[in-house]
Amino acid sequence: MLKDITIGQYFPGDTIIHKLDPRIKIIIIALFITSLFFINTFFPYVFILIFILLAIRLSKVPVKIVLKGLKPLFFIIFITFAINVFMTKGEVLFQIGPLTVTKEGISQAVFMALRLIFLITGTSLLTLTTSPISLTDGIEKLLSPFKKIGLPAHELAMMMTIALRFIPTLLEETDKIMKAQMARGADFESGNILNRAKNLVPLLVPLFINAFRRADELATAMEARCYRGGDNRTRLNELKLKRHDIIALVSTTFFFAFIISIRYIW
Repeated sequence: MLKDITIGQYFPGDTIIHKLDPRIKIIIIALFITSLFFINTFFPYVFILIFILLAIRLSKVPVKIVLKGLKPLFFIIFITFAINVFMTKGEVLFQIGPLTVTKEGISQAVFMALRLIFLITGTSLLTLTTSPISLTDGIEKLLSPFKKIGLPAHELAMMMTIALRFIPTLLEETDKIMKAQMARGADFESGNILNRAKNLVPLLVPLFINAFRRADELATAMEARCYRGGDNRTRLNELKLKRHDIIALVSTTFFFAFIISIRYIW
């Protein structure tokens, strides 16, 4: 399951989605997330699904890789579904012991589950089609206007990107430690949820030690290369908006504005 987490992973490619300016992609994802929270009926989800399928098609990222990111979060989606099914009041369909299942509860549960699925899929596409360096530059450029009020834009962008970059590394490290301990007789799969949680405690200690060690090595490597960042830092590839970037931004802005407007005109 650890290998199924796609957030932070980059899928190399030479498609139009990969070539989009990272600033544009970040803005599009922000509009995408905003529009999801404005949706209050099932009908706009059709347009969201079309948008995601079109993005996957243009990026040429295998659908299997995109959907694989949902697997580790299946438990969260299931819990969200169950809470909405049993906690939403309305027309009672049937009862399971002390719990009642309502028509409105099922509708709300499916609605919230779809929102989570689209949210995870859309954000995964951002990291799958954007390299960590481009993501850092894009975040820094978008935050640069806030430097006037003392916001450390470069440092924030660097921290966020390093955090995303280290997700796959830490997952790989966790998998190695888990296999090493299983070879020595550790059991991570049997028992109830509480027993499994207790069995994970010996896994966390070496994982945190390795994480601190990697962070120290990264800091030493950056200092050895005289890395300072900030205003005087030069870049090999400067970000420049091109025609297809403007077209993508304008078209998606109108698209998500239309989705948001459905809430008030539908």
